[in-house]
Amino acid sequence: MNAIEHATPALAEASRLMTVCNSCRYCEGLCAVFPAMEARRAFNDGDLDYLANLCHACGACHADCQYAPPHEFDVNVPRVLADVREESYARHVWPKAFAPLFARNGLLVALAVASSVAAFIAGFVAAGDPQALWAAGSEPGAFYRVMPHNTMAGLFGLAGAYALVAMAMSLRGFWRATGAASAGAADWTSIWQAAMDAARLRYLDGGGAGCTSDTSGTPDRRRIAHHATFYGFLLCAAATAVATLYHFVLGREAPYPWWDIPVVLGTLGGIGLIVGPIGLLRMRLSRSPVIASTRRTGMDTGFLAMLVLVAASGLALLVLRASPAMGLLLAFHLGTVFALFVTMPYGKFVHGLYRFMSLVRHSHEMRLMRSSGAPAGK
Repeated sequence: MNAIEHATPALAEASRLMTVCNSCRYCEGLCAVFPAMEARRAFNDGDLDYLANLCHACGACHADCQYAPPHEFDVNVPRVLADVREESYARHVWPKAFAPLFARNGLLVALAVASSVAAFIAGFVAAGDPQALWAAGSEPGAFYRVMPHNTMAGLFGLAGAYALVAMAMSLRGFWRATGAASAGAADWTSIWQAAMDAARLRYLDGGGAGCTSDTSGTPDRRRIAHHATFYGFLLCAAATAVATLYHFVLGREAPYPWWDIPVVLGTLGGIGLIVGPIGLLRMRLSRSPVIASTRRTGMDTGFLAMLVLVAASGLALLVLRASPAMGLLLAFHLGTVFALFVTMPYGKFVHGLYRFMSLVRHSHEMRLMRSSGAPAGK
């Protein structure tokens, strides 16, 4: 028996399952979790957080497991690791006082969107010309009649800086708790390999059979929807970066013509942030409930809905910016973006960061094993 005391029942159950799986090892070729598991004989809470965030929830191990329910061993690795994974976000959050936000994430997102949109509209009307909210404008500088650029940049700069600091501190806590810091895992070779694995979702294929957690019979749908969401987000970030360069270096003010780089990047990214999240939301309906997390926080739904709101309002602003609806659409779009910024450290967005750091740790461990000539777990 494992004598390690665990902080939560989910961690204790995960430790039990990893001990059973370590004795069987039938699933060692399915994903990164099982080789990482085999490198350990006992599992502390940090180890389990690492393994849970390394799991991509493809469901292949549950489909292949001879000890899955109704067997008396009751081995359900995807469900238990999903529970631990969601707990880990709150366990390592910064500041610690905000940990309860993960338990009420759906409500948090809804309130943040509603309050920030209302605050933006009220601020626009109170601080400037109320008529600007109803004035059409597609010429350079039209957006800044509604909200001055310096005000916009300062407000979003502060929100973005806070989000980055909060997520960096959370990642620092996670990295230390898993023992990766003392293992020296953050070398450039491991980081590059983790980036390649994350970019192509290498461990979502269940060892080659595809993701089995989607009962629709189309294993690659989840990978495609994830790619659309991830690369859509990157394209939108690139559009913002180019627009910032235009403004501060070239002296060109938004809005820009349809054919200009920020608009093209933002349009493609916005389409990805609608298609991808809607696909993921639909797949939640067809996901096997047997392997889904027992925790019902609304975290996935809230984050995906937020991305759709940001993208849809941005595309609507692009199409209708020459109409009298421009001011209100700009207010709504800025409100959703602001809400996304301030909720990033306390919602599903952090799963990508934790998973990437787990991939870095895994890449480092596997290279050490190969260089020593020892198989996993020896």
